[in-house]
Amino acid sequence: MTVPTKTLPSGAELPALGLGTYDLDDEQTAESVHAALDAGYAHIDTAEGYRNEEVIGDVLAEYDRDEVFLTSKVLAKNLNYESLIASCEASLDRLGTDYLDLYLVHWPNPAISLRETLRAMAELRDRGLVRDVGVSNFSAYQLSCAHHVSDVPIAVNQIEFHPYFQRADLVDYCRESDTVIEAAAPLARTDVFGDEVVAGLAEKYDRSPAQVVLRWAVDRGVVPLPRSSTPDHVRANADLDWELDAADRRRLDERDRDEPVYDTPARDWTSDVYGIEQ
Repeated sequence: MTVPTKTLPSGAELPALGLGTYDLDDEQTAESVHAALDAGYAHIDTAEGYRNEEVIGDVLAEYDRDEVFLTSKVLAKNLNYESLIASCEASLDRLGTDYLDLYLVHWPNPAISLRETLRAMAELRDRGLVRDVGVSNFSAYQLSCAHHVSDVPIAVNQIEFHPYFQRADLVDYCRESDTVIEAAAPLARTDVFGDEVVAGLAEKYDRSPAQVVLRWAVDRGVVPLPRSSTPDHVRANADLDWELDAADRRRLDERDRDEPVYDTPARDWTSDVYGIEQ
């Protein structure tokens, strides 16, 4: 598996394909991470809100930590200074490592000062606990503010991105500001598998629908983070050493519906993912 990389502000190289681990039980998480690392993945994405860091840490203990680019995220409820530092330290403990390659604000929290949040992120980087910092699910407006007030470069914005939700304005701003785009839910949680263009291209290239969509994302300069509970699918998702021709990439570009599967305008702020109390 030949995977390109993106250079982050620290000089670290971010592999342009990663394994997502959202919404997997402990057994599925362990199987998925094992399958990924054995198949040549070098990039694992988790979060304190996924509640699987300890399982991932147990698996990582069997591999060379320095060969794996490891990302975690802090919950929206923990974005004040002390809580963010404590969340990172707890994530490191669960993952069995003394540093994260990338640490992200999982969701913006308008109830907590962004300046305070990013001051804590800078402290974590200064202490060597994280190598690069970033955000997730930030709009262009929120990201531009983060760039403006942060003492540390915002390396990444992990956003929902797939053929049905391409977010041209946000993508353009990320590129203008040298912010790497990571794609959460790059397969629209399988919604795109039944798309006629995706299915047609899968048949044309003798590939799976997932491989077609992931190849397209990499060609767009986006870092996809597919997740699967099936080890065979984890391995297949990494088989991207082939090319879509330009006309077929454009056909996928034209599938945009402005249709998210999770990043909707309003949400339940009391859920476990956000945990923001009144």
